[in-house]
Amino acid sequence: MNLSVYTKEFGANIRLAYPVILGMLGHTLISVVDNIMVGRLGATELAAVSLGNSMVFIAMSVGIGFSTAITPMVAQGDAAKDTATVRSAFHHGLLLCTILGICLFGVVYLAKPLMQLMHQPQEVIELASPFVDWVAFSLVPMVIFQGYKQFADGMSQTKFAMYAVIASNIIHIGINYVLIYGAFGFPKLGIMGAALGTVISRLFMLAYMHIMLSRQEKMKQYFHGFSFSEIKKSMLKKITALGLPSSMQMLFEVALFTGAVWISGSIGKTNQAANQIALSLSSMTFMFGMGLSVAAMVRVGNQKGLRDYKNLQIVARSIFLLTLILEIGFALMFIAFHTILPHFFLNMENVAQLQDNTEVIAIASQLLIVAAIFQISDGLQVVVLGSLRGLQDVKLPTIITFIAYWVIGFPVSFYLGIYTELKAMGIWIGLLSGLTVAAIFLYLRFNYLTNKMIKSVGSDQSQSTEIIA
Repeated sequence: MNLSVYTKEFGANIRLAYPVILGMLGHTLISVVDNIMVGRLGATELAAVSLGNSMVFIAMSVGIGFSTAITPMVAQGDAAKDTATVRSAFHHGLLLCTILGICLFGVVYLAKPLMQLMHQPQEVIELASPFVDWVAFSLVPMVIFQGYKQFADGMSQTKFAMYAVIASNIIHIGINYVLIYGAFGFPKLGIMGAALGTVISRLFMLAYMHIMLSRQEKMKQYFHGFSFSEIKKSMLKKITALGLPSSMQMLFEVALFTGAVWISGSIGKTNQAANQIALSLSSMTFMFGMGLSVAAMVRVGNQKGLRDYKNLQIVARSIFLLTLILEIGFALMFIAFHTILPHFFLNMENVAQLQDNTEVIAIASQLLIVAAIFQISDGLQVVVLGSLRGLQDVKLPTIITFIAYWVIGFPVSFYLGIYTELKAMGIWIGLLSGLTVAAIFLYLRFNYLTNKMIKSVGSDQSQSTEIIA
């Protein structure tokens, strides 16, 4: 097939994806800003925020993954002009996200003893423990926000979440500055200032999203007349059946990266800090893949609602191609600036921390070479996964991601990181292997399903022709 068939879809893909990308970058920027601003205090503080955020990010991934069940259902209902389905998916999804956010806060709060069991440095644990309490609470508004966001994404209204996240980041940076460093007469709270900044900015983000969506003419009808009597067990089960495997897919990947943080922590705080720098940078470029994944979910869901399976396959493959081009560009950037980028995260003028910081930069520079390669696989696997969610195919992809990350990726990371001289570099080689396996087998699954759907429509049309004849 001519390449132009795919490239002509780039414009529609980018228009839908860029607000999501900016919004996802905003989510990541919260932890990146914490890392940069706290990194000025020292390597121990940076390692503590890394450890604390890794625990919270696992729970957040479950909430984000679960909420994605709302988007394909809304997108399919919107394309079919089925307002009842859209309303039901939104209301049931938002209720489930609220309950899940509260549960995740409780789980993270009670899970703090795991830091001791994972043999993390004691001085890091002492700083991380109170930090976790506050950032875990921010999961409640965060997951509820995701319910609103996924509804808006399914309606192809992706800009509102972008505005909410941008505004919350501005607030977050301001609060961080005054509370971490004690500026303008505020108390100097160190990493606790970063935790409070996260909580306040996420509460604002949720309030902004509700107010803006409820005022939109297209969406007003979905914000009136809510009643618990409308809640049906069948719809709760349907969303859960889609959301639970999706949350597991994201959990498996995020837990793999968290495992990398913990393995690097057991090697030493400089390896852990270096790992966090590389992870922060690669997470930012990964958000482009995440944004395109949402575009894939929405556009594939729309085409499924229209039963246009040939165009569905073209649209999805155009997103895969666009992702590949972008991720290769980022890979080249990482390779070109691998010795420069780590300096943004540490204060090299601090003489007391100079030896640790020099070692952190040397390790992080090496990790960025591996990150350059692995993010290509990471971007591809997430957009294919988005397309499969658009098809509402979640069970087998969950098994694929589990095997790729935990049967292949984690054992390689653990062995190379602990038992070889590669250390942090070995951990990232394991990440690369798991993501590459996931990308290959998820694409094979997508290709199989869409070819089967196209053949089934062709078969139905042939039978109709025979009947007419």
